[in-house]
Amino acid sequence: MTRPASSQTKLTTPHSTDCPAEEALRRISGKWKPQILRAAADAPVRFNQLLRDLPDSNKQAITNALRELENDALLIRTVVQQKPLHVEYTLSDQGRMVVDLLRSMEPGR
Repeated sequence: MTRPASSQTKLTTPHSTDCPAEEALRRISGKWKPQILRAAADAPVRFNQLLRDLPDSNKQAITNALRELENDALLIRTVVQQKPLHVEYTLSDQGRMVVDLLRSMEPGR
């Protein structure tokens, strides 16, 4: 016997945006994303600086996290036209709000 359609559970994809809280958590979940956001909170950061500051990371993991944060509009990627050319990552306004929220959740605050 099947249940009526109205009582069946709706299946969602891993990137479903039906729930704002799930979408927000998806955007900042992962081992490196919160740490990258915090590193960019006070000043622009460069890729190699992140690799040094996150010694357990690797190039691929940092690259993927940076791309996802940029695609989710939490980081802004800027090519600095100085010699040598380099790329800096800064927080967007949304990224700043996320960092403020993360900081407010730190123990002792």
